[in-house]
Amino acid sequence: MIVVKVGGSLFDHPKLGLGLRAYLDSLEADVLLVPGGGDAADAVRTWDATHHFGEVVSHWLALRALDVTSALLRHLLLREPPTASAVRVLDCLAFSLEDDERPGALPHSWGVTTDSIAARAAVVYEAERLVLLKSVDIDVGTSWEVAAERGWVDPHFPRVVADAAFPVEVVNFRRVLDSLGG
Repeated sequence: MIVVKVGGSLFDHPKLGLGLRAYLDSLEADVLLVPGGGDAADAVRTWDATHHFGEVVSHWLALRALDVTSALLRHLLLREPPTASAVRVLDCLAFSLEDDERPGALPHSWGVTTDSIAARAAVVYEAERLVLLKSVDIDVGTSWEVAAERGWVDPHFPRVVADAAFPVEVVNFRRVLDSLGG
């Protein structure tokens, strides 16, 4: 199985459905998709700044907001042509609730985004690979600590993948989508 995180920064691209279906088919493996938060998570950040919920409450609200982005991905994958590979979308809230009982569970803070949730799912489900579809290039050889400092992954991500048994790949998927014809 391959865990693929679809960055929320890609949700505004009109070719996301078409490009994502083609990409997933090219993997020729079972895929667990992890939705990014995008505007839905940003709304929770705004509410937290206004109402001062605190990180724990905000974390759980943001996880609930991922129901919307999960539904978006499911809708995009159901459109024609459907994806040929076996794909399921992670229920991030249910996963996080279950994961709270496991050693190494993620903290409940703004320092944890769906980057870390995807990495944690890859650890828990013993994935063969983790792919982050983003709107940024991360040069091969860049440490995850540097990537976190630059805001390319969340601050907790380097800890989750530090001893990972799987490779992590970053794809500037916005560039891929921009290159699609039609």
